[in-house]
Amino acid sequence: MDAMAQAIDRSEIIIICMSEQYRQSNFCRAEAHYAFQRQRRIVPVLMQKHYKPDGWLLFLIGQLLYIDFTKYEFLRAMEMLSKELKVTDVTNRSISSVPVAQAIIVKDPSTRNKRPPNILEWTQLNVQDWLIEHNLQQMSRLLAHCNGQSLVYLNKHIKYGEPQQTLKSLYEDCSRHLGETLSLIELSCLQSLIDQQKRLVRTSLCTQGGNKGQ
Repeated sequence: MDAMAQAIDRSEIIIICMSEQYRQSNFCRAEAHYAFQRQRRIVPVLMQKHYKPDGWLLFLIGQLLYIDFTKYEFLRAMEMLSKELKVTDVTNRSISSVPVAQAIIVKDPSTRNKRPPNILEWTQLNVQDWLIEHNLQQMSRLLAHCNGQSLVYLNKHIKYGEPQQTLKSLYEDCSRHLGETLSLIELSCLQSLIDQQKRLVRTSLCTQGGNKGQ
C-alpha cells in the first residue's frame, strides 16, 4: 500500500478501469480514494461489458465522461484515451498496462524512477515500477515490500527450496492480503523475468571484465 501511495503521489493522472471486480476490491477502493484525496486527475474507462458503476465507484466518478473499451476496438479506444489525456507524445509518458482490477498510473516523466542495472541494487520502488511495466499487477501488490534482493531470494527459494511449501505460502498471502487467487501465469512470468534480468547483469559484468583485460 505504501508503494502504491507513493506512486500516486508521483503521478499526474490516475486512470480507473471500471468493472465489477474493480468495485468489489477493497485495495482498488482505497487506491482510488487516495487519488481523489490527493486531487489527482481521474480518468475512468469501462473494461466490462454491460457494467454500470454503482456504490462508491459511482460516487467517486460523479459526472465524469468515460471511454468504453468494450464498445470500440482497442486501438480506437486508445486513440480516444490519448485525446482525453491530451498527450501528444505517449512515448514520453510512463503508462502502466491494466487488468480490470487495477488503475493505470500516468507518471510525470521528470519523476520517473531510474533503476540500477543490477537487480540486487533495486529499491522497493524500483521493483514496483518494473513489475507494473511488465503488467504483473497482482505481483506488484503481493510483493509491495520487496526490493531486488528479496526478488532474487524468492526466485531461488521457489527453484531450489521447497516449491510446494513456497507456493502454498504465496497462495495464502494472496488470499489474505489481496482477497484474490494467486495467478500462476504472473508468477511464472515473474520467475522468467528475474532470470532474464540476472543474465543481463552477468553479461554486463563479463563484458566489463573483458574490456578491462584488453
